Amino acid sequence: MSEGELKLAVIGAGSWGTALARIMCGSGCEVFLWARNAEMADELQAVRENRRYLPGFPFEDDLIVTGDMEEAAGGADVIIVAVPSYAVAEVTELLAGVVKPGAYIVSASKGLDSETGRRLTQVIGDVIPECRESLAALSGPNLAVELAAGAPTAGVIASTDAEVARFCRVVLGGPTFRLYTSPDVIGVELGGALKNVMAIGAGICDGMGFGDNAKAALLTRGLAEMMRLGEALGARSSTFSGLSGVGDLIATASSRLSRNLRVGLALGQGRSLDEALAEISQVAEGVPTTRAVMKLAEQTGVDVPICAEIHATLFEGRSPEQALRNLMARTWKDE
Repeated sequence: MSEGELKLAVIGAGSWGTALARIMCGSGCEVFLWARNAEMADELQAVRENRRYLPGFPFEDDLIVTGDMEEAAGGADVIIVAVPSYAVAEVTELLAGVVKPGAYIVSASKGLDSETGRRLTQVIGDVIPECRESLAALSGPNLAVELAAGAPTAGVIASTDAEVARFCRVVLGGPTFRLYTSPDVIGVELGGALKNVMAIGAGICDGMGFGDNAKAALLTRGLAEMMRLGEALGARSSTFSGLSGVGDLIATASSRLSRNLRVGLALGQGRSLDEALAEISQVAEGVPTTRAVMKLAEQTGVDVPICAEIHATLFEGRSPEQALRNLMARTWKDE
């Protein structure tokens, strides 16, 4: 694929999709943003701002918002899928009918299929098998509000085809968004998904009033779990030391902009999962990802004690206090 005037499509008008669409404007390319709800699409196109998910950031004049998938993605050269993980399969079915041969598809969603544990490029590739060789994954410490505000941000694009990764880097990158490339799609996707589970744990630590010792210990041992599971699934351990691993973990587990941290914070303060999710009123990917992680751990035989305690706290009625006691009482061992 050559550069020049391109058609770019971002599928998903949440905060992340909106931020990505905004930074691609002004490049001389056609940029479309697809919203699932036609009424919402009409409102965004008229108001020129996503007041619900990304308020305070007006749209560039060349950004076109639509609820019509064919208008958004039909004939697009690069398609960025930025919907919640639970919606990726359904949205990809809609894409399958309009995507042109040779188009590059970038998964920008940070999660896993909660039913099967599949990575999201696997989900997309299963629905559109002809695009498997032109798939990429975008991840890293990329909080949508900061990206939209033009704060210096870095990320990583992974593809098994180096040319796909390099081309998508050019399309998505810019003066304030520095992108690296990687061949490790498995590691980049898992890093972006698994850190959300650990961010919930970090939020629980904050909510219970613990200091930096507890949080640092949890994140360090949590990163070890991420690496063990990633290696068992075919990822490179070194990837978890990069932007999609420790980089994203630092941002997501420390920023109050993080939905997953805020879910954990509410749990640590004694609120229920339903109350926590209602409070943030957006998708927290770490919640369904925790279910997927436990399936993958069972399939691979990998020990994930922190994930297991977070799962029990989210879904089995275990109190954060009991989860902490269980972790601290584990048999002593070498690091």
